Order: sequence, then structure tokens, then C-alpha cells
Amino acid sequence: MQIVMDGTQLVLHWMSLLFVFTVGTIVFLLVLFYLQDRFQTDHAIRRNYPVIGRFRYLFEYFGKFFRQYLFAADQEERPFNRAQRSWVYRAAKGLSTVQSFGSTRDNSHPGKILFVNCAFPMLEKDAVTSPPMVIGEDCKHPYRAQSMFNISGMSYGALSKPAVRALGQGAKLAGCWLNTGEGGVSPYHLESGCDIVAQIGTAKYGFRDKNGNLSNEKLREIAAHEQVKMFELKLSQGAKPGKGGILPAAKVTAEISEIRGIHQGEISISPNRHSDIGNNQELLEMIQHLREVTGKPVGFKFVMGSHDWITSFCQDLLDFGEQGTPDFITLDGAEGGTGSAPVALMDDVGLSINEALPMLVDTLDQYRLRPRIKVIASGKLINPTTVAWAIAMGADFINSARGFMFSLGCIQAMQCHQDTCPTGVTTHNPKLQRGLIPAKKAHRVANYHKALIAEVESIAHSCGVAEPRQLSRAHVRKVMSRGTSKSFAELYPSVMPQEDADFKGIAIMSAAQNVRKMD
Repeated sequence: MQIVMDGTQLVLHWMSLLFVFTVGTIVFLLVLFYLQDRFQTDHAIRRNYPVIGRFRYLFEYFGKFFRQYLFAADQEERPFNRAQRSWVYRAAKGLSTVQSFGSTRDNSHPGKILFVNCAFPMLEKDAVTSPPMVIGEDCKHPYRAQSMFNISGMSYGALSKPAVRALGQGAKLAGCWLNTGEGGVSPYHLESGCDIVAQIGTAKYGFRDKNGNLSNEKLREIAAHEQVKMFELKLSQGAKPGKGGILPAAKVTAEISEIRGIHQGEISISPNRHSDIGNNQELLEMIQHLREVTGKPVGFKFVMGSHDWITSFCQDLLDFGEQGTPDFITLDGAEGGTGSAPVALMDDVGLSINEALPMLVDTLDQYRLRPRIKVIASGKLINPTTVAWAIAMGADFINSARGFMFSLGCIQAMQCHQDTCPTGVTTHNPKLQRGLIPAKKAHRVANYHKALIAEVESIAHSCGVAEPRQLSRAHVRKVMSRGTSKSFAELYPSVMPQEDADFKGIAIMSAAQNVRKMD
């Protein structure tokens, strides 16, 4: 009996030792993982949420095995599905973007975009990169834009300081421009030395005097920076047409209040339009004024609501004369993003980029205003297919905001307006910003840019052309309701120029001929 008891005690003793050893090992590993996660600089989620953040990557990995049982399909999330985000993440990390087995997309779904491959595609040795394009050739300081894919407007305020720094450094590495958004030009936009597009919003943040009016002195001060290449007058934004920018009070820090010229800790709501621009005549006068004061290319950003307006604008432009001609027009689709907007405007106001882009391009062609006026397209264009489609429709450049946010590590938590972004991209909380290391993320920005350009070029080569800007509407088809496709050249045929515009457009078209030579 004593032997049995001694044996039992021995087993219990070894079991207790094993338990202590197991718990100790687990605690040791947790501490090790905690320290490793806290001090690594590659992953914002793991840096901000040590150990726990690892489950995100675990679920992401096992999701591809269990998605048919437990997880949403690749193409079913909104506003960006898993397949779209995954492509950006892999591209930004410099990983392969190839995939096996087959496409997860429904190629017969109405609206699906298909490119027309050539029987004898362009050999890679004969392919070329898209050459630089000159914007504002008649300005005192024209801009020779190197990249067709660029970073769209995101203000310092909506974005964190580390995010702005990472985007600026990444833009410098990639050779693309960075749009400041409507919050003004901050020191963090300028410090990297990248090309800058300075956006002027309806509140004139960064460009206003003490009374809130546009200041020529501030314009000249900003224009004096050599790296500020262009000025963009923001009329409207895709996610909130008819509504100004909204920056929550929690995000209006002392520094941001100084840059914008507003009160610290108070919600910043821009007017729903420029108080000094109420018609086409005043818009043209403002464009002329900005170009004369800054000496640099000037354009405007808007969301298409009615085709009648862009037609009337072109007519008024020809009457006004060349001095009021915008050097570029940025068209934002209703699917564009934002840091904060009313749901009704976000969901149900404005035309999508799919409908609006060919409409704008055709109207400008009709009045013989291209290529004098460059067209920049934006609005959910983050993957190679949508970018190549926009170029084929006639866009000269593509802007993307959320694509580059994903390259920084954004996980689509949709917390931008609450100052609680878990990856540090859109928060001013120092603890959450700690996860975003600009020097590391800058390379991801550049990697994403490089990979996207490379795959857009692959699409172009497959279609038999040497570079993306040679794509045309004949190279793209759209799946219709019956499952068969139709060419965009049929859906949006070339338009004939306005005959009565010939005389008024002579001066503008002479400039356009110069553009072709320079391009």
C-alpha cells in the first residue's frame, strides 16, 4: 500500500513539475514574443498589439483553407475586398503577386472588365516605359511629371505625422507626386524632397489670411518651394460631393491648428464650396489668378454630377480664353474615399468613375481641349486592372489614396474619423503611431508603386502595345447583362469636335500641338 502511495506521489510530483515547466515555457515564449513584436519595425499591428496582433496573420493564413466554410469569399468585402487588399499588401512587401489554380473572379458577371489580348503580344525587349508628360507647358514653371500613377490628396490631420512622412519618402523613391490634400502644405510633406501637388480646399487651409480669405502672400510662399510643382483647386470630393472636409476636434492638434490657421481642439468643417467661386466665370478667373500668382500649373478637382455642367464649362472656357484654361482636371468618382463623411453622400451622390471618366474625356475632346488639359482619374483605382482601364479610357494620370494607405499597413478598420486607427495611419495617438515606422513603410510605398506599374505594363504588352498610354477603348470590353461582352469603343465611340469651337480654340490648340512635341 505504501509503495502505491509513493508511486502516486511520484507521478503527481512529476506532473506538477511538468505543469510548472509548461507554464514557465509558455510565459517565457509570451514574453519573448512580446519583446520581439514591440521592438520590430516591419508590422504596425504587431508593434501596437504585441502577441495578440499575431492572430491577424494566423487567421489570414488559415483563411485560404477554410474560406469556403467560415470566411467571406475573396470578392465579397466592401469597400475593398480581400483579393484587392491582398494584392496591394503582397506588392508593398515586395512579395510575388502570382497566384495558382485559377481566378476567383466571376468573368461572366455584368460590368466585368476584360482586356483584348493580341495574338502576337509585344515582346518585352521591344516594350518601353511610359515617358514623362508635361503639365502646364505655358506656365512660367511647367511640370514634367515622371509617373502616371501618383498619391492622391490626403491631408496632414486626416493622416498621422508618420504616415505623411512615409508617403513623402516613398513618393521620392518611386518618382511620383504626393498631393497634400486640403489641410495645407506641412513640413512633413516637404522634408522628403518629393514632388508636391498643393491642394487648395474650400476653407483655404494653409493659404488663408487671418480673416479666412485667400492670401496671395501665402500662395507665393508655398510656390517658392521648388518641389511644389502644381496647385489643385478642390471643388468637390468623391465620398462627399457638396460637403466640405470634416476633421474631428480630437485630431486638431496645436501643430495642425497652426498649419491650417484654425483653433486647436475644435472640429474643422470646410464650407461646402468656395465662397468666392459661384459660377464658371469665377472659376476661370480663379484659375487665371492662381497661375499668375504662383507661376505654376493649376487645375481643379471635382465629382461629375451632370454632363451639362462640364459642357457649359467648356463653352464658357472658350469664350473666356486661354488664360483661364486649367492645366489639368482631376476627376474623382463617387466611390472615392474620405476620412469622414455623411453616409447619404458617401453612398448615393455623384457619378462613379466608370461612367464619368469617358464622359469627361469625350467632352474635352469634343471642344478640342485635349491634350492641352490633362485628365487625372481617381476613385478606387488601386489595382492594375482598374488603372489600365482608366488609362485606356483616356486618363493621362491616375491618383490613388487608399491603395497607398494599404501599402502603409492600413487594414480597412474604418476607424479614420475616431482617431483610433490600429495601424497608426490615421491617428494622432502617439501609442498607436508608434507602430508605423516611416523609413520602413516608405519602401513599401515604393514597392507598391513599382509592382502596379509593372503589371499595368504587362496588360499593355498582352494587348500588343509598347506602353500603357497606347491602350485605347478598343483594347477593353465590358461584360453585359447577358454574359457577353461589348467593346468600350462601341459603348463610348469617338466624338466629333465642335465645328463652331474651331476659331475660339485656335490659341488653346496651338498650345496642345506644343504638348505633343514635348511629350
